[in-house]
Amino acid sequence: MGGSLTYPYGSTSAVRGHVLAALGVLKVASADQIRRLTCPGHKDSKGVRNACLDLAKHGLTQSDGFARDGQKLWGLTPIGITAAAEALGRPAADMGGNARGAARSGAPHAMAVNETVIALTGTQPVPTRPIARATPTPAPATPTGPATAATSAVPPGFGSVWSWATEVVHNLPGTSRTRPSVRADAVLRAPEAGLPVLLVEVDRCTEADEVLAGKFARYHQYFRVKIKDPTIPAAQAVHASLSVPLWQSLYTPTGRDGYPPIAVVFEPGTRLGEQALKNRMNRVLGLTREHWSGTYQKLGGYGGEPDGYIDFTDAIPVLFTTLDRIQESGPLAPVWWRCGHRRWETLTDALDNPRDRRAWRRRENERSAAREEQEARQRKEGTAPAGDWSQRHIPAQPEPAFPPSPPCETCGGPLKSLGGEDPSAPLPDGRTCEACRITEAAQPPTGLFKALFGRQDKHPRDEPPAWL
Repeated sequence: MGGSLTYPYGSTSAVRGHVLAALGVLKVASADQIRRLTCPGHKDSKGVRNACLDLAKHGLTQSDGFARDGQKLWGLTPIGITAAAEALGRPAADMGGNARGAARSGAPHAMAVNETVIALTGTQPVPTRPIARATPTPAPATPTGPATAATSAVPPGFGSVWSWATEVVHNLPGTSRTRPSVRADAVLRAPEAGLPVLLVEVDRCTEADEVLAGKFARYHQYFRVKIKDPTIPAAQAVHASLSVPLWQSLYTPTGRDGYPPIAVVFEPGTRLGEQALKNRMNRVLGLTREHWSGTYQKLGGYGGEPDGYIDFTDAIPVLFTTLDRIQESGPLAPVWWRCGHRRWETLTDALDNPRDRRAWRRRENERSAAREEQEARQRKEGTAPAGDWSQRHIPAQPEPAFPPSPPCETCGGPLKSLGGEDPSAPLPDGRTCEACRITEAAQPPTGLFKALFGRQDKHPRDEPPAWL
């Protein structure tokens, strides 16, 4: 198709928009990757290549090298980044860099990230409008090989090119020069598919297991940071409960317990065999256990039955998969392994927490309903025990046993009489009973007590007076 003076390679505005959007997300990509991500209905990549050449004429795109499979790689210029921001509807400050120099080494990691984004998106081919020809050409009897491959069915996925961002930096609080950060390979935001946020890490299995596991420690540190709630005036934001997580200033809450999920896509290529890849997954799973495992909370069940749940409030949902799995079956298939689960699941099931507080509450309601149904059946049959149900299930409390009181030191009887207390009796002394106290009070004083406090008798009873 012939071009014009402005666009000599004959590209259309729609394809040029696709190229700007794709390169604004992927940073560096081949024409075939751009086609499969944005317009897989095209039979080949010629239209995308022409759009890249036309944009290069206007200083928006550039090519710095070739991929390891020989495909030419394209990127954006600083002016092209601004144009891509307009095509994506994002602020230019959120576009990131232009990955200058990555294409000179073949950009192997960027190519793996691109293939992951393409496989997770699963853009469906849309037939292009046929172009009117002056001389119609007869249709071939059988479709050609490349055209058939280009329009073959693609497993559907999540979102579109506008749902993605790559090389997203998450800064932790600190000074400008020493501020720690963690960089996500890709971030998907597709709330229409039930994914408010999904962080993606692509692992080519070229670094040590500890290096990959250490990235989750930085993620955990970032997710725990809290800031003042921007919706509350500064004069009122003086209490810690008014703070919100820092990550919620960038992403919408997931609606589930825990932090945003992180999907690790392993792409070993020919570097690792199947068993070696499994061993790497198991080692990374063990090294990151403290970040994805929740805390068990023990609670009493209905009627005193032991039960509990796992609290995932401070846990990161970590999912494993491989690039060849999602390319072959699509991300909607059971190709996800959630750390802590024991089977391959769909993404929806993998992100669910089947042992959280909701599950405990559901079991508690089921036990309560079963017991109420049993009680109703017993009342209907007349076999229910008498009394209130709640009282029947409370065990009988034994009567408190008091130690026996000591006997009277004088008579050996009980200290307390069964009758009323005599008001004329001396006060209780804890040693003698009431009768003994009355008897002892009636006795005259003797001995030293009499000599000190007793009254001297002027006329002894046993001897007559002296004057008689």
